[in-house]
Amino acid sequence: MLLNEVSVFIMDVSNSSNNDIGNELSSYLQQLQTSITKWTENITITKVSHRAGDELVVVSSGYASAYILAFYISRIWKFVDHQPYFGLSFGNINQDITTLNLETWIHPLMKQARNANDYLKKQQNRSLFHMALPNVSDKHGWNTFSKQFETLINTSFRLKQEHINDQTNIQSLVCSLYLIFGQQSEISQYLERTKGTISHHMKQGKTQVILQAFHNIVELLDSLEVSAEYQLTDMLQKNIRYHVMNHLQDYFPKGGRIS
Repeated sequence: MLLNEVSVFIMDVSNSSNNDIGNELSSYLQQLQTSITKWTENITITKVSHRAGDELVVVSSGYASAYILAFYISRIWKFVDHQPYFGLSFGNINQDITTLNLETWIHPLMKQARNANDYLKKQQNRSLFHMALPNVSDKHGWNTFSKQFETLINTSFRLKQEHINDQTNIQSLVCSLYLIFGQQSEISQYLERTKGTISHHMKQGKTQVILQAFHNIVELLDSLEVSAEYQLTDMLQKNIRYHVMNHLQDYFPKGGRIS
């Protein structure tokens, strides 16, 4: 039986029914759906669906792909009072991703992603990410320890979230730009601030800790694949950064983000 290694996220938006933001948010999510298609084109096979007004659903080849997409979305997201949150899962399916209809597809991975999303929905101090994995026993695979991996990953999510919550607006912006540029000098030039100022914001905002936690989780998910092609996750991130840099003013307008 052909098994495809995939990852899933179901994304909702906090407070989406408040402040008459619905139409603008729906338009933004349509743009994100188009962006995800461009980010993953010729790199990972990806299905994305914008549905139920404020919900995005993604299924992508590779255990780390959905989390990578979710993390980058969280860093470019412009509605600061309406944050996204992502229920995630990963595992194997016996279907070709290209044939999936996300409106009707029923699978344990979708159920787990929905469970993870529902878990976040009930939290008063909501994290951006939560992972839920099927409780399946396989003596020859990683999922023998699926619940242990789930606990480990979610602990990392929560610890990372503490640092994200403590960031000021400028620290969050610098962290996001460093994810995209990878160099303090380019951030300094774009924001018209000194390198010392950028370095200070990175240090105070725990940029290195946050991004290292992200990269560590990606490496872990990659390592669990039977046929892992690590360069694919690198290529995916490079392609996302390329598209964001080519539309930098759209993602990070110098005049500030919508609040």
